[in-house]
Amino acid sequence: MRKLQKEIIETLKVKPEIDAKTEIRNSIDFLKSYLKKNSFLKSLVLGISGGQDSTLVGKLSQMAIQELRDETVDNDYKFIAVRLPYGTQADESDAMDAISFMQADKVLRVDIKPMADAAVKALEVSGENISDFNKGNIKARERMIVQYAIAGEEKGAVLGTDHAAEAITGFYTKYGDGAADITPIWRLDKRQGKEMLEVLNAPKHLYQKTPTADLEDDRPALPDEVALGVTYDDIDNYLEGREIANDSAEKIENWYIKTEHKRHLPINIYDDFLK
Repeated sequence: MRKLQKEIIETLKVKPEIDAKTEIRNSIDFLKSYLKKNSFLKSLVLGISGGQDSTLVGKLSQMAIQELRDETVDNDYKFIAVRLPYGTQADESDAMDAISFMQADKVLRVDIKPMADAAVKALEVSGENISDFNKGNIKARERMIVQYAIAGEEKGAVLGTDHAAEAITGFYTKYGDGAADITPIWRLDKRQGKEMLEVLNAPKHLYQKTPTADLEDDRPALPDEVALGVTYDDIDNYLEGREIANDSAEKIENWYIKTEHKRHLPINIYDDFLK
């Protein structure tokens, strides 16, 4: 095993294999414990894309909320699923299928197009030209603004969908989809998340679909694997301690090194981040 590979696996806490039922239980218990410890919280809030990760986190969250209601007889607990399209989303039907599968307590739909476009226009009026890629990051951050606004009104915590295969590459927007209060699938890779969804009897088309970020106007259906230059199979194999082709391993490690800032809280003078 490569030296950096070993360090990354230890840092991200990835297991070479999992028992899906055990990890489902671990995630549910984690969410329940968080809410019980922070007794002022009564809801979990999650943006739903219709992809694998939000489908898994949403289902786990609804299960945790239902167990809490049953155990405490407190019907104020709820799971809130939020649709956050930019105008019209191509896979809207997948998002609604995911929400139906989760059986979310409350569903909200907020179109982020007006606010994202307004931010871009205001910047351009000031003389700053915004690239399509940068506009994608603005969209992601507007989505998180909406989720935190809802959480603020609903005594809620915002859920994140970050997992090990995203964390290793930094394939998320800093302070956008990378911002959250709780990340219940953080230790898992992409393959392990699929195993859990299969056990949960999720609709197959939600976790077998090609993962896309869907942030850029010019390339709305750009697959994650094309953007990264490496497949999720290679990333998962790397995280599980297996040998992969040297060029793929180097790409993964280069992503990990250059996105280290995304996995760190804001830097202060006492941090050793710059040493």
